[in-house]
Parts: sequence; structure tokens; C-alpha cells
Amino acid sequence: MRDYKWLYEYCLNRFGSAAALEALLPQPASADQLRAVADDRYLSLISRRIFRAGLKHSLVDAKWPAFEQAFFGFDPEKVVLMGGEHIERLMQNTQLIRHLGKLKSVPRNAQFVLDVAKEKGGFGHLLADWPAEDIVGLWRYIARHGSQLGGLSAPSFLRMAGKDTFIPNNDVVAALQAQGVVDRAPSSQRDQTAVQAAFNRWRSESGRPLCQLSAMLAFTVNH
Repeated sequence: MRDYKWLYEYCLNRFGSAAALEALLPQPASADQLRAVADDRYLSLISRRIFRAGLKHSLVDAKWPAFEQAFFGFDPEKVVLMGGEHIERLMQNTQLIRHLGKLKSVPRNAQFVLDVAKEKGGFGHLLADWPAEDIVGLWRYIARHGSQLGGLSAPSFLRMAGKDTFIPNNDVVAALQAQGVVDRAPSSQRDQTAVQAAFNRWRSESGRPLCQLSAMLAFTVNH
């Protein structure tokens, strides 16, 4: 596995200047910013990520105002009370994406948000306090306690929320394979631990957040 210096120099050569590279890199939210976000906004983001899965993001985003209305602004205290009959009625709403499994996930994830908020004082506290050195542990926590949040959904939601994370998409996996970190998409706990260790090393060497290192790795493939 090559060190961070190689990764930086590769990206610098590709984009021509440090300023051009920095302009392309994402910035994570601070811990205070994560804590300040209301629980209904986190439930909205979780739900939007679930509905985006397998669909064009712009299609989902265009319909999201109708989702906000149908789900009471994603107030978890209200959404958690939505039973099967209510969800069946939403299946008749042509303004929504009528996927029964995904619609059912919303009240389930409302309960998840409420449970975390009761324990932590707010869903954002969970995200803010979870260490970047074990971000894959947060993926697993979200997938285990939430609904329809396996695979790339947990890291993708975290990126949407601003929590610092890498995302093992196709380009990042290809770069990790080229570096000999893994030989497949890191779906097993063992492979995720290996990827986390690699990112932790690059993070220590560079002082950069995981999201920037993830983007830089993706820049090394398919161009």
C-alpha cells in the first residue's frame, strides 16, 4: 500500500494545482454542526437516501417536497404512529414513489431516531461523538438498528448529513484493490476493518478527513 504522499502527488498532477484539487474536495460538518441538526431533518435524510437507492437522485429530490408533506415534515414523534393502513393509503399517492418496502421503512426509522435521541439527547449527538477511526462501526450500527440501511446506504446517508466518512463506491474500491488493501468490495467485517485501517493510516499521514481521502482515491481511477 502506497503512502499519502503518492496519492497527493498523483491528484496534484492530474488537476494541475493545489487550488484546483482543493476546490473539488468535500468538507465534513463539525461536531457542533451535527449536534445542531434537528431529529426530523435526520429522519428526512435517512428516508431520502433509502428512496434514492436504485433510482436517479434528481427524480427522488424533485418529489421530496411531497414526501415532506405526506410524512408530517418527518417529525419522528408523528411518523412513528403511522400504521399499516396509513402506509397503504400513501401507496395511492401518485406524488410519491410508491415502493411499499421503502414507505414502511420510514416509521421504523422514526423509531430508530427516537431511540437514539432518548439515549443520546439527539440523533446528531450519535454522529458527532462517533470517532472517525471506527466509521465502519457506525455503518454497522446504523444498518443493524435502522431499516433498509445496509450496503452503501449507511455511508451515503452519513455523507449527506455531513458526517466524515469514506464511501466504498466502485471507484474507491478499484483504487483500494490497486493498493492491495482488499480484493473485493468490503462487505465483510474483516474487509471493512482492513479498509478502515488503510484510511486511518492516510488520515494520520495527511491530517485530512476521510471524505477527502475517499474523493482523492476515486480520482486515481477511470480518467
